[in-house]
Amino acid sequence: MAVTGCILLIRMIESFIMNIWINTGPIKPADIRRRTNVNTKKISIIVPCYNEEAAITIFHRETTVVMHTLDYDYELLFINDGSGDNTLSILKQLCADDPHSKYISFSRNFGKEAAMYAGFCNASGDYVAVMDADMQDPPSLLPEMITYLESGEYDSVATRRVTREGEPHIRSWFARQFYKLINHISEADIVDGARDFRLMKREMVDAIVAMSENNRFSKGIFGWIGFRTYWLPYKNIERVAGETKWNFWKLFKYAISGIVNFSEVPLSIASYFGFTMTFIDFIFIVFIIVRKLCFGDPVSGWASTACIIIFIGAVQLFCMGVMGQYIAKTYTESKNRPHYIISDSNKDDVKKVN
Repeated sequence: MAVTGCILLIRMIESFIMNIWINTGPIKPADIRRRTNVNTKKISIIVPCYNEEAAITIFHRETTVVMHTLDYDYELLFINDGSGDNTLSILKQLCADDPHSKYISFSRNFGKEAAMYAGFCNASGDYVAVMDADMQDPPSLLPEMITYLESGEYDSVATRRVTREGEPHIRSWFARQFYKLINHISEADIVDGARDFRLMKREMVDAIVAMSENNRFSKGIFGWIGFRTYWLPYKNIERVAGETKWNFWKLFKYAISGIVNFSEVPLSIASYFGFTMTFIDFIFIVFIIVRKLCFGDPVSGWASTACIIIFIGAVQLFCMGVMGQYIAKTYTESKNRPHYIISDSNKDDVKKVN
């Protein structure tokens, strides 16, 4: 009887296990994670890279440590922006060793704006972050940023520097004046000290991708599209390795591009200049005519006349230059060239030309 009872018990256990096998199939490690994990969302981290061979290994290590503490699937999407050093070869090695890492390599240097846009177009996560590879965007902030998004009160968590330690004072002063100016003359809401480092929901990323303009100024785009954004302050951190690619002249051109892209005020100023100078010229002409008729004496002195002519010519050239900026932007948009061209990638279904 005892033997018969044991046999029946064994058969019942076998039948129970077979039913589980038939209904659910074999349980794989990945399936165990999916079934026991309530949160199935994925985070994509876009990392533009240009000659960052000294920093990307450090960034990958530190970011991977942080991501492993979170209960999310993730991908590190490195965008090689035509680097001239060993950045691409290092990325290939990192991606070969880490299934969470993907790389996209441009056919040439298209610029950081194009690199970010390529990341947005190819990111597959429910949440998408943009981070620099030089560690000035600390990965340790990601858990706090995710907490704010998960609260449901915000669509984006953006970072802003509350200090500019290690940055030249003249550069810091110009940066602050730029933020004041562009917020005053445009609809782009840009906070002083704003970084590109931010974490966004999918809806916001789709809106950014829909803005397919070639002349891109992402800080302005982030502010223009709206959405509820929480600004996370942090102290400035110097890069861990390598040298900055942004000098004063590049930052100045970038600022001019941002103003032209998001404001028509410079055109209005040019128009006001033209109207004002026309009025002043009319007054001078009347003055000269009256003096000639009343006193029979032409205006004496050529120095003042030459100064006036030079001044008016300078104002005209300035106004033409302002209009030229807008015409050049319009010309670039009319050609409708792609933002980037991808020559190599280990990511499936990558959009190679866009």
